[in-house]
Amino acid sequence: MTLTPRQLALATLDRQLLLERRPLGVAGAVRTLCALQAQTPASPYLALWNRIQDFAPADLDAAFADRSIVKASLMRITLHAVHADDYAPYHAAMASSLRASRVYDRRYTSTGLAPDDADALLPELAGFLAQPHTGAEVEAELTARHGESAHRVWWALRTYAPLHHAPTGGPWSFNQRNAYRAAPAGPEDAGAGVQHLLLSYLRAFGPATARDFARFTLLGSAVITKALHELGDRVVKLAGPPRTALYDVPDATIPAEDTPTPPRLLPMWDSTLLAHAIPGRILPQEYRPLVVRRNGDMLPTLLVDGQVAGVWRAVGSGLELTAFHKLGKAAWQSLSEEATNLSALLADRDPAVYGRYGHWWDKGIPAAETRVIKG
Repeated sequence: MTLTPRQLALATLDRQLLLERRPLGVAGAVRTLCALQAQTPASPYLALWNRIQDFAPADLDAAFADRSIVKASLMRITLHAVHADDYAPYHAAMASSLRASRVYDRRYTSTGLAPDDADALLPELAGFLAQPHTGAEVEAELTARHGESAHRVWWALRTYAPLHHAPTGGPWSFNQRNAYRAAPAGPEDAGAGVQHLLLSYLRAFGPATARDFARFTLLGSAVITKALHELGDRVVKLAGPPRTALYDVPDATIPAEDTPTPPRLLPMWDSTLLAHAIPGRILPQEYRPLVVRRNGDMLPTLLVDGQVAGVWRAVGSGLELTAFHKLGKAAWQSLSEEATNLSALLADRDPAVYGRYGHWWDKGIPAAETRVIKG
């Protein structure tokens, strides 16, 4: 059987828990989803609200506090929320790329220090961060050894060292005053880590191509090819669109093409929109410039019939929904229900969520229809 684009989109939506909210705990859901983009503190919460039946934000607060879910720099050199048991293999898979992105960057090399100089600080840093400390406190600790270079040394280390972000309060567990703590010791086998990450990715976003996985991680093609070879029959090959080699886990299922797809209000940088090579599965190519801005900001989106159909933002005591094309009455009714429920969650946490990104609307977003849904 050759999989159609519609089936591939449905497979991703199904594995991302976007066809039906499931009665899952937050830790189990995050593990199912592979990783949640977390560079904006609210996004993991809103991602899980879209996916978990009766989601309670306090449950994610508690999971961050007890470290069953951790926030760290991982894929694409970006902050992600992941299950604690997945962090070590994910970090092992990404460590070389994370390190190279920093110690060979001119912002670090301009200090005159060698990569080994930063590496030599890792044991000392792990000891200091056995308890959480702010970035300023870490820099002060490093100043005694590296003086004016301490800021740039810490800039490198905070990305590639095995560290978790520690909760600092605020409406979404983390605020502008970042704090860090050492990650527990874990396996350092990069090859095994890539295999673990690839299997997690396929379970969450597959079927997918090697290029899709490269897009999600920024790992090189040689590393990915090696992992696919070594995984053997733990990965199967499927037929997809012309000239497309798809991979999947053997026990995965593909929804039927007539499976209903309920509307959703996805957060900024939802991982579903970042998991496949351009053009993505659920973001129409013509809408990509409207959603993904030139500096990389990815706006919160409306999902209708399994495809991105517009964007949303918080306004006053409700949400403003902007559709890129005309939507039917049933779609607007379902979107309005979602918006009302999301407004209720935001009212208790952060009614002006993503407010700092309002300038994108000020610059103009082409709209076929715009509606404000009061909470």
